[in-house]
Amino acid sequence: MSKVLVFGHKNPDTDSITSAIAYAHLKNELGMEAEAVRLGEVNDETAYALEKFGFEAPRPVKLVAGEADGVILVDHNEFQQSADDIADVKILEVVDHHRIANFETADPLYYRAEPVGCTATILNKLYKENGIGIPAEIAGLMLSAIISDSLLFKSPTFTGEDRKAADELAEIAGVNAEEYGLAMLKAGADLSKKTLEELVNMDAKEFEMGGKKVVIAQVNTVDIHDVLSRKKELEDLLYRVIAERELGLYMLAITDILNNDSTVLVLGSEAQAACGAFNVPMEDNLAVLKGIVSRKKQIVPVLTEALSK
Repeated sequence: MSKVLVFGHKNPDTDSITSAIAYAHLKNELGMEAEAVRLGEVNDETAYALEKFGFEAPRPVKLVAGEADGVILVDHNEFQQSADDIADVKILEVVDHHRIANFETADPLYYRAEPVGCTATILNKLYKENGIGIPAEIAGLMLSAIISDSLLFKSPTFTGEDRKAADELAEIAGVNAEEYGLAMLKAGADLSKKTLEELVNMDAKEFEMGGKKVVIAQVNTVDIHDVLSRKKELEDLLYRVIAERELGLYMLAITDILNNDSTVLVLGSEAQAACGAFNVPMEDNLAVLKGIVSRKKQIVPVLTEALSK
């Protein structure tokens, strides 16, 4: 078999990038020629982790069918979140921790999905199951993914499986998870110098909910005013995005990593319905979601149910 490409979702986060690197390493150890690639720019948090553990960012790609006979998806499965030509290439494997939607293949495949907080937690198991030791630098990347997805072990998505994996990976990597994790999160939380386009594309995912196209973007910060000080300009940009992509809803979740709350900027024809789903008032297109930090577990399921009625 020719080279296989391994990649996470568009607008990649730390889990998408580092899980692609870690799983490509495992597949190469098992005799497959695999290369980790990425479907977007690396954010500051991920860049911090890559530099800490001595890695270059995977090369960027947009189309994959012309480069490989087969691909492996990590940290996603929904086609609209994947490579633009994903329907034109054979998907060999999926390793993911999200809902399964808008996904089908012509051939059988290996599909590993578990209700844990991070893809890296599943990869930790796969290394063990295959009898392959995890190098310290790979362990550091996998730990970074768990820290990122769990907001330093505070997210409701964080499970006992994630805790066990994080402890094991921290020991292999030789780092204090709490100290390193806080430094990594802070490296990605300074949004004051980001352009508006960077803000809305840092971690944006498109979903289909009740026949409607929905984008939910999330940014982590220690000061929500870094974002809200540019609210009018953000709204102008997002209204254009909504029109161009024919979206029913665009929700930008601005998550305070210190207080574990999110302020959401909600735009589109389904904005009122979205806020109603959380039973919170919307004022000037803004709503506060107390205790909500997880898009996967706390936002997507609620909106999916509300918009599918």
